Amino acid sequence: MPEFEGTLEEQFTKAAEYIKGTTFSKTVPNDRKLILYGFFKQVNEGDVQGERPGMLYFEAKSKWDAWDAIKGTDKETCMKGYIVEVNKQCEEFA
Repeated sequence: MPEFEGTLEEQFTKAAEYIKGTTFSKTVPNDRKLILYGFFKQVNEGDVQGERPGMLYFEAKSKWDAWDAIKGTDKETCMKGYIVEVNKQCEEFA
């Protein structure tokens, strides 16, 4: 399992870079990918904006829902959640 050192922001950045460049031996389910997506968007952009995409836009709607699910969560909590989820995925799907 990777170790991300430094300040919380540095750990978050390292975890995001790590997950972007990693290929797991097992497939990560979409719901687990969406957890990371929601945390990442909340950290970088704050609360979800705009209207929820329509039914025909399944992927966009799923991403919007994942981000909306953590609406109002502070940046620090989201960075910690992101790092924890990256570590869990590394353990489960590496």
